[in-house]
Amino acid sequence: MLVNMRELLADAQKGNYAVGSFSVANMEMVLGVLQAAKELNAPVILQIAEVRLKQSPLELIGPLMVAAAKNADTPVAVHFDHGKTVEKITQALEIGFTSVMFDGSHLPLEENMETTKRVIEIAKKYGASVEAEIGCVGGSEDGSEDIAINCTKPEDAVRFESETGVDALAIAIGNAHGNYKSTPKLRFDILQEVDERTSVPLVLHGGTGITPDDFVKCSHNGIKKINIATATFDTVENTVRRCYNENNINGYYDLQGAEVQGAYENAKKHILIFGTDGKA
Repeated sequence: MLVNMRELLADAQKGNYAVGSFSVANMEMVLGVLQAAKELNAPVILQIAEVRLKQSPLELIGPLMVAAAKNADTPVAVHFDHGKTVEKITQALEIGFTSVMFDGSHLPLEENMETTKRVIEIAKKYGASVEAEIGCVGGSEDGSEDIAINCTKPEDAVRFESETGVDALAIAIGNAHGNYKSTPKLRFDILQEVDERTSVPLVLHGGTGITPDDFVKCSHNGIKKINIATATFDTVENTVRRCYNENNINGYYDLQGAEVQGAYENAKKHILIFGTDGKA
């Protein structure tokens, strides 16, 4: 069933776990994620980032994601990730997304807050929740930029929450988009201070490559939404390649099945790590 992300994160705060937010690029990935969610009786979030719309146009992938969520056996929120423009954020809301993110992490704090408040006002008309980001998560969503990590200042998080009333806040604690060159050293001191001083559900971007133990530690210290993008794409690609190498693909529908399987395996693995199984 299609739900608001706010509900999923409130449940996660009560249950001390994190909800996986899985980036998808086509129907096969959607089917794979929802298959894992059904099997494990888990709530999940389906998401797509604005930077990915050149490969998966919002007017096509968006209605598919919303329809899939409505027909799912477990609670599913549909989230527009890393929204850069109010125009595209509004389009996602029109399509029926139940959550949107305005990414103003590259802006001065004041400007980030002002635009976030504007997005919150627009989202209210649709009953949707809003995520924002402060500090700079390293890398970029599509791998096109090498953005340096700039960890979130806890006092900025306190001010951001009180002045905007945002529903979820992505913070930078040494995490980065894409594949890490080495195991990341997360700043749990910053995370714990932000968690202690705020009540807003926190979001971890750049989840691919973080260890299971660190995921669990994050989920017990305020992180209630964890984004998984690169791992999804990599697992789907690797599953397809393996099936070709093993001569298990004889025609298009075998290829399609391999894509679904890759997305399913990746989602299942992360749902179990995040502790979301049995929480639907």
